Amino acid sequence: MNRSASAETAPEGAMGQIYLASGKRVAMRLWKAEQPQAKQPVRRDYETVGYVISGRAELSLEGQIVKLGPGDSWLVPAQAEHSYRILEPFTALEATAPPAQVHGRDE
Repeated sequence: MNRSASAETAPEGAMGQIYLASGKRVAMRLWKAEQPQAKQPVRRDYETVGYVISGRAELSLEGQIVKLGPGDSWLVPAQAEHSYRILEPFTALEATAPPAQVHGRDE
């Protein structure tokens, strides 16, 4: 359990995410300056809520497109098929429940 974390010293995941504070039931991570790209559709075993700090992206969620910009938030339910298309350098905070990095859920 990581009750506090600094983005400067927190561990980085294989997809570029920075793992912040984490508990038994929820964890936070930071996506920092993600470059424009289209990500493949996935289904995850965890629920995700997020908040856009800067940049723009499109979230495809179960076939519906959600446009995301600074100040927007979103929810991806567990097991929902989704993908992101980053349109400009994108920084966002996410919380996942249960924690995404535990038991290989992020892979």
